[in-house]
Amino acid sequence: MEKQHDSDDLKYWLALSLIDDVGPVTARRLLSAFRSPKKILEAKIAELRGVENISEAKAKKIAGFDSWDAVEKAIVTAKEYGIRIIKYTDGEYPENLRQIEDSPVLLYCKGRLEKEDRYAIAIVGSRNMTPYGQKIAESIASGLASYGLTIVSGMARGIDTCSHKGALKAKGRSIAVLGNGLDNPYPPENAALFDELSNNGCVISEFPPGTPPNRENFPQRNRLISGLSLGVLVVEATVKSGSLITAGHALEQGKEIFAVPGSITSGNSEGTNALIKKGAKLVQKADDILEELAPQIKGLLKGSHRDVSEKNLLVNISGLEITGEEKAICNILGSEPRHVDEIARETRIPSAKLLGLLLTLELKGIIKQAEGKRFHMA
Repeated sequence: MEKQHDSDDLKYWLALSLIDDVGPVTARRLLSAFRSPKKILEAKIAELRGVENISEAKAKKIAGFDSWDAVEKAIVTAKEYGIRIIKYTDGEYPENLRQIEDSPVLLYCKGRLEKEDRYAIAIVGSRNMTPYGQKIAESIASGLASYGLTIVSGMARGIDTCSHKGALKAKGRSIAVLGNGLDNPYPPENAALFDELSNNGCVISEFPPGTPPNRENFPQRNRLISGLSLGVLVVEATVKSGSLITAGHALEQGKEIFAVPGSITSGNSEGTNALIKKGAKLVQKADDILEELAPQIKGLLKGSHRDVSEKNLLVNISGLEITGEEKAICNILGSEPRHVDEIARETRIPSAKLLGLLLTLELKGIIKQAEGKRFHMA
């Protein structure tokens, strides 16, 4: 793995990201062929033409790249503002994002990215939110963050801002994805939130320092909001809302789509109600999302470190209270049936007591029993 401080290597990554008409998909195709940005920049036109979908004109742009002043400026400005530049090949690069087809080759970052951020939910919605939307966004973000999930949003006015604040209020993690350079927080009234997210989460962008918040940047950044997440929750949205673009990216990326229902007379709920009609999961509280994503987030819930005794913990799953021992059982069960002896070994609960707990969970409708004393999640 190449090191972040290798400025000579970094300049070639920056150059690759700055070439006109070379987007993320093309850049990754070139990297697959040449193995490094330096070799791409040093390749001859004929060699570049040998790569799929590289036209003569595009090959000439790559071979003729000469904007090294812009590369140097990006490096200097990033250092000045404490912005780290994360390459696609770096271990810190978000794993969820790495999986999407058009993930950027470079990310600009303030704050820290953690492995646990793979357990993330995006919450997006209207900039012109209603009091209803504000309350719901803060409540669900806070609830999800309290379970250890990372909240991803775009730091825009309205629902985005409330989602970040809800996560931070619960002392959880939150990631903001901007549509401009990180040297200029946008919108300006969120400068304090920008700093708080940088200190207690992360702010990222694929746009180099100095990039203004141009309108065309925001649909592009929306794919990163969904790409970083296991699913996207839309709280409020009109029928022409940019939040629906994020939901569209989520659908293309194979992510879950959630929506909060609203009044049929509210324009702010037209988009969310339409998503629900099309099959999005209807969400009223954080537990609705936890229930849907249970197989994917089980590792997180099992590994959560809480300031309370796990033995006496009461956890609410799908509206049902379960004890810490019952939770331990649920944490190791999935869709595939597991034998009671295997469950006993992993949970270290005595067999006699375990059978009683399994029966209780079965009566609550949380688990089901298959043949041969084998159990799985309902």
